[in-house]
Amino acid sequence: MLNPCDAAFVAELASVLPDGCLNAPDPGHLEEPRGRWQGRAGILARPQTTAEIAAIIRACHAARVGVVPWGGGTGLVGGQIMTDGPAPLLLSLERMTALRGAYPSENALVVEAGMILADVQAEAARIDRLFPLSLASEGSCRIGGNLAANAGGTAVLRYGNARDLCLGLEAVLPDGTVFNGLTRLRKDNAGYDLRHLLIGSEGTLGVITAASLRLHPIPAAAVVAMLVVPSPAAALELLGLAQTHAAGMVSSFELMHRTGFDFLAETMPDIRAPFDPLPEWIVLIELGLSRGMDPEETMAGLYDAANSARLVTDGLIATSKAQAAALWNLREMVPQANRRIGAVSSHDISLPLSAIPEFIARAPGLLAPLGDFRVNCFGHLGDGNLHWNVFPAKGQSRAIHDAKRGAVKEAVHDLVHLLGGSVAAEHGVGRLKTADLKRYADPGKLAAMRAIKAALDPYGIMNPGAVLD
Repeated sequence: MLNPCDAAFVAELASVLPDGCLNAPDPGHLEEPRGRWQGRAGILARPQTTAEIAAIIRACHAARVGVVPWGGGTGLVGGQIMTDGPAPLLLSLERMTALRGAYPSENALVVEAGMILADVQAEAARIDRLFPLSLASEGSCRIGGNLAANAGGTAVLRYGNARDLCLGLEAVLPDGTVFNGLTRLRKDNAGYDLRHLLIGSEGTLGVITAASLRLHPIPAAAVVAMLVVPSPAAALELLGLAQTHAAGMVSSFELMHRTGFDFLAETMPDIRAPFDPLPEWIVLIELGLSRGMDPEETMAGLYDAANSARLVTDGLIATSKAQAAALWNLREMVPQANRRIGAVSSHDISLPLSAIPEFIARAPGLLAPLGDFRVNCFGHLGDGNLHWNVFPAKGQSRAIHDAKRGAVKEAVHDLVHLLGGSVAAEHGVGRLKTADLKRYADPGKLAAMRAIKAALDPYGIMNPGAVLD
């Protein structure tokens, strides 16, 4: 049974923390991007050191007060928002932004968890290296939250998820113990890997305070293109052809449906469509090339091979950084257009690559008995991650479909599960998908997760209600 973060507890906590560390919660820390939930908190803590975080967690552990970690507030499954239960302490990492070390010869960077992702990328660029994690929210999300959610993004195909870009962690465990695992080692088999346990745990097993990050060489050249494909099956064949044509150099491979461009036209009419008329399916591809390779020639060669195989029917190849940025901007603006339209139900799913065409073909038929909907399907086809989002018919409000949201989600997720996929691809479980985890997770996995949670956090103070209800 948790206790509220009340005035008495706050006064006791203030006696062991520096002035300015504790603040009244402001609305910006109690909202989530989609506007579905409003959070609550007894106090907002803004520590500046790991020692301060450890003191906060020790006090919460002793008093049985819940702790909700807060990074950049960009999560889309409610992991940073606690809507009911005793008011928790909201723990923000926004003041922990220091660069602790840069090691170009090791391809490593050590940063504190509150550093904004775009700043991590900039620090890597300063030593002529690449930190390839790339998200639409990179200007505001923070690396600790990225690791806590095992963020994906547009470059997973080549470089992996956040998990694959982390060498070591420093974290505060639920009893206030500091885990000093900030290693830069590539190999370390000395027992259980707590780093991988904490990554993706969404703050339910501890608070990540710093990370050693894996860097990569910056490609000598890059080229971006939008290619028109006749179907998702053809897009998958194009992916295979690209990986053969430019082995190891396909950085991103995104699938976009025409509905996304329709939404851009409805909500942001100043944005120019890439093709007229708009095709049904488009692939956005980026190649990061080795020294000596000509970017336009390489992409043109891929296009010619794909055209000969009848996998593409048209295309645009960027011939400058500005044109490449403009093509990427079209992709990155689609989620914003989605929010302005207002989804009935959003689905962050992953599937075996070969099952994607079947899912895309079958899923709309499951919605037909439930109502008149539009579907915007887009996402990271190269790693099997789709954002398959359901919207009201044009001219309708999503509010008229609120009662159907659960049925829509269940129909989509049941098909994903049937085809061997996951209903939590890159956004995590948070509080939105705890029932989905119970419905679809392997019972052995779920039992092991509960046992780990009980062992590390017996009082359940860490992010109560997230991941495990």
